Amino acid sequence: MSEKKYRFETLALHAGQPVDATLSRGVPVYRTSSYLFKSTEHAANLFALKELGNIYTRLMNPTTDVLEQRVTQLEGGAASVALASGTAAIFNAIITLAEAGDEIVSANNLYGGTYTQFDSILPKLGINVKFVDPKDPLNFERAITDKTRALFIETIGNPVLDYTDVKAIADVAHRNGLPLIVDATFTTPYLLKTIDLGADIVINSLTKWLGGHGSGIGGIITDAGRFNWKGGRHPLFTEPDSNYHGLRWAIDLPEPLAPIAFALRVRTVPLRNLGASISPDNSWIFIQGIETLPVRVARHSENALIIAEHLAQHPEVAWVRYPGLKTDPSYALASKDLKNGFGGVVVFGVKGGYDAAVKIIDNIKLFSHLANVGDAKSLILHPASTSHSQLSAEQQLQSGLSPDLIRLSIGLEHPDDLIEALDEVLQPEGTQKESWLSKLIKK
Repeated sequence: MSEKKYRFETLALHAGQPVDATLSRGVPVYRTSSYLFKSTEHAANLFALKELGNIYTRLMNPTTDVLEQRVTQLEGGAASVALASGTAAIFNAIITLAEAGDEIVSANNLYGGTYTQFDSILPKLGINVKFVDPKDPLNFERAITDKTRALFIETIGNPVLDYTDVKAIADVAHRNGLPLIVDATFTTPYLLKTIDLGADIVINSLTKWLGGHGSGIGGIITDAGRFNWKGGRHPLFTEPDSNYHGLRWAIDLPEPLAPIAFALRVRTVPLRNLGASISPDNSWIFIQGIETLPVRVARHSENALIIAEHLAQHPEVAWVRYPGLKTDPSYALASKDLKNGFGGVVVFGVKGGYDAAVKIIDNIKLFSHLANVGDAKSLILHPASTSHSQLSAEQQLQSGLSPDLIRLSIGLEHPDDLIEALDEVLQPEGTQKESWLSKLIKK
């Protein structure tokens, strides 16, 4: 694209795709493992980072390159690296800046797989993770030591849906010489530009709203390109790296590459040598999803607010959490930052607790019972017994997850149909159902 500064919707359709020799309008899928070198000098230059280009699809691929450039521009970052899954993206991001003996300070209201990675897997590799309540940004500061290498948060915690004050926590990170890593999956760049609020590294699960159809697995890391890795707290960037010819990532890279030292180390150290690579076919799938991202996320958010407001007034519902509800504890903070909507997930509990929740999930129609979010179709799950079952009962309660919590990923169906499906399992037989539109007309 030209130097013109295009708006989000235009970038979602065009960013990162140059017109190639075939003049193809659609992004081609490059199903190849490897690429020809023009000469031995060309090959050596590629491996030495003296010039950029394709070497092997485990490292990069022309289809994936379009995906990476598109997400980079949507996030307002400097470079992105796509990987095999969102979980792989988180793991590769952490081990790019931390090693045995180092620490990470993380919010405690995380997706279950991330929590387990931080609580059980990273410590076995010698990387300790301290969990804090993110509702008070100063909790992060109190946990920082000279061993801390980064702070980690989710924009909206999964599944409790507390909105996190990204800017306040970024301020804590930066005054301590640390980068802030943000999992922005639940907001996507359409709802929140976390880099504008101070995020240094942004992670998205491509599987969720960016892809939008539950048809592929992938994750992506975006480097904001602004963090000073020479600050003295990251020896992996200032000391010679035995993984890459003794290169000092924060010191030896030429100026055009220096701002994306983090992204380059992700690509050339863990991705190259551990191999959590995304397939070009999945990259293509996610490119198709991103083209409609702004339209879909706007509708997800509209539908979710309608469902949340309906559940909040339902006599059989004990409580509801959704950042867009004016009664929600996160509303004041979320409404300050989220101008395009509050996301597509609603959680609630029913009178009758766990037993009633199970009955609802087992009997509801239209909602698909599965472990995913961000699909065009509406989904339902009981996180305490599935996606977060690795956590102990105490850990679940500490992160705000109660046994009766039902998670709804609200899709693109007509909201009346979703309300009727919920009312069918919530209301006693014969109860009169009234659509949200009828209620609106009466008002």
